[in-house]
Amino acid sequence: MKKSVLTRYRVMAYVTGVLLVALTFGMIGKYVLEMDGAADFTQVVSIAHGWLYVVYLIFAFDLGSKAKWPVKKQLWVLLAGTIPTAAFFVERRISRELEAAVSDESPAVAKA
Repeated sequence: MKKSVLTRYRVMAYVTGVLLVALTFGMIGKYVLEMDGAADFTQVVSIAHGWLYVVYLIFAFDLGSKAKWPVKKQLWVLLAGTIPTAAFFVERRISRELEAAVSDESPAVAKA
């Protein structure tokens, strides 16, 4: 498995996690604190998180299929993007597990 597969999963896990935490704070501001502008903020962040979560699902599924994970593990990784802060912990665990398995394939260099 190429290192880029793990890297793109990691990037999307962080992006999804940050957006979900921001959305959580926005919802608290909107419904609990009744802040002005929180409704607009939550609308923008929720749309961004929704679309980027789909990208996260694609990358996480690709990583899981290449790593040949069992279905339960694959589902846990896919659902991590829906639980605030879970994406950070799951990403760290998966990265540690797969760092040994990834290979940094470099292109062959022609000698003159």
